[in-house]
Amino acid sequence: MNPNSSPKPHRVIVVMPAYNAAKTLKMTYDDLPHDAVDGIILVDDGSRDETIRIAQALGIRVFAHKGNFGYGANQKTCYLEALKEGASIVVMVHPDYQYDPTLLPELIRPIAEGQCDIVFGSRMKGVSAYRQGMPWWKYIANIALTWLENKVFALDLSEFHTGYRAYSREVLETVNFLSNSDGFIFDQEIVAQFVAGSFRIQDIHVPTRYFPEASSASFVASTIYGLGILGLLARYLLHQTGLR
Repeated sequence: MNPNSSPKPHRVIVVMPAYNAAKTLKMTYDDLPHDAVDGIILVDDGSRDETIRIAQALGIRVFAHKGNFGYGANQKTCYLEALKEGASIVVMVHPDYQYDPTLLPELIRPIAEGQCDIVFGSRMKGVSAYRQGMPWWKYIANIALTWLENKVFALDLSEFHTGYRAYSREVLETVNFLSNSDGFIFDQEIVAQFVAGSFRIQDIHVPTRYFPEASSASFVASTIYGLGILGLLARYLLHQTGLR
């Protein structure tokens, strides 16, 4: 190490919530800008393929759930372990290679520069996600739900439903994310907590990939998720009015 160099100002930990990601994990790992990352944690949620073996071969620190506990439960373990590792910035990167790992420095920059506390990698900025392969019904639902969430949360974001996110340590230590759902709605419950806590949120454009190996929720699962968001927004409004 150069004795004249200044210490790195932030400790960046990448967390990967994984389920049957054996076919795409190495591609995701290889594309990470490793000089910008201080540690990588993968939490396996009961995969039935070689995800754990591949992760260990790559030198990734692995935590394995004893069963398939759910996407939200996976994230809870991810964030707890990242905080234990001393992270000042936590970046969630899905190991299915749908989001571009090379953009991690752009994702964390607004947090590192003190501009905000949370950054979303948005598929809805720039080139249309539909043109990049997002199913039409998912594209329309994303636009509609994002519009409604912006109204309820008094924000102006291009997308709330991304799996590519960066969080400051402060927000994860402040909100009670362990009280949230173990399912997919966890992503929006934690957003509601951030909004209620008056944390600053920004989004940047990230391209997306849709191919057979990339994980994607089914129409039924997406419908259940959408209905869950409507229920969450109703609960948030009740909270804001002091009725709940």
